[in-house]
Parts: sequence; C-alpha cells; structure tokens
Amino acid sequence: MKPGQGATEYLVLLAVVLIVALVSVALLGFFPGMASDAQLAQSQAYWQSASPIAVIEAPGAYAYTPHTGSAMAYWRIRNTGAYPVRLVKILGQGGSYANEYQNGNLTDIYLSPGDETCFTHAVLPAITCPNGGPYRMYFQAGSAVVSTHILAGAKTVCNPDGTGILDIPQFGFEYIEYIEGQQITKREIGSKDLLIKCVGKT
Repeated sequence: MKPGQGATEYLVLLAVVLIVALVSVALLGFFPGMASDAQLAQSQAYWQSASPIAVIEAPGAYAYTPHTGSAMAYWRIRNTGAYPVRLVKILGQGGSYANEYQNGNLTDIYLSPGDETCFTHAVLPAITCPNGGPYRMYFQAGSAVVSTHILAGAKTVCNPDGTGILDIPQFGFEYIEYIEGQQITKREIGSKDLLIKCVGKT
C-alpha cells in the first residue's frame, strides 16, 4: 500500500457515509409522513410501557368540528404498577389539567393492579370499557388551564378535514397510590409527548 492510500480510502468511506446520512435526512424531510410514523411508533411504545399508568391503546383521534381547535380520541389505560391507584388529574402542557370527566370526577376512577379503563367522547362510536368506562373527555389546543373534562395545552389537534396528529406535550397523570394502608399522591409526567394519529372528523 502506498503512503497515504489508507487515509484516502478512509476519507472516501467517510464521504459516502455522510452522503447516505444527508440523503436519509432529506427524504424524511421530503416525506413528512415517514417522520410522523416513526414518532407515533416511539410515542406508542413509550406510553405502553409507562408505569404505573400506561396508555396501552390509542387507535385514533378525531377533529371536533363544532369546536375549532379541539379533538376527541379513544384511549385505554392500565394500572401496570404493583399498587392500586385512584386518578386525580390528567396533565398537559403549561400546567393544564383536567380533573373531571363529563358528568363526574376523575377521583371516581380506581384501578387495582392490572385493571384497565378507557376514555372517549359521547359523539364517537360506543365502545365496551371496564371499571365504569368509557369516561368522556376531549383535548384542546392552547395553554390555558382548564379544570374540567377538557385537557388544554395540546401542541396540535386534528385538522378540520380529520387529518394530522393530536400532540399532547407534558402528558401525564396525578394519582393517589395506595401502599400498605397509606395514601400517597404522586405525578407521572411523560418524557415523550402522547401522539395520536387523526383518523376522521365529527
């Protein structure tokens, strides 16, 4: 091998790797759906493995056309922890929270380890849901604190035509955990946004 040949070959290989990386980034930018699908998959994997409250299913969100800037979704939660929990608040960006569901309080929702329940909205198709569900609530864009069955603070909601992504930053739960006779109030706030793909409109 001639002097400098190894260094030249290394530079050529490095250039090829950089070109491939740039092309990949360009393609993801050119086809934004590809990036969204990857982000959706990461969000789903994260929330399905969350503890003690996991979002095990969120098949779709809908543009709530009577209320611009709002979206509805069906989503199912499970107590994946070792102790019973009682929900207190559902949390969102900027200190937003919901402490009620339609016609009741979140503290009505008590889940033993392994128990599930779900959330939806009255105008969506009826679903079967354990532990008193489905509970009725929806999401709203903006940063105002709304202490009702509306969780504000969504980064994006569904477009009026039913496309897009419902993106809830700083999503999480405030809950009471029952440990050996003690009641401890805790918070679980995700390091990843809760993303739900929009699949229609109402």
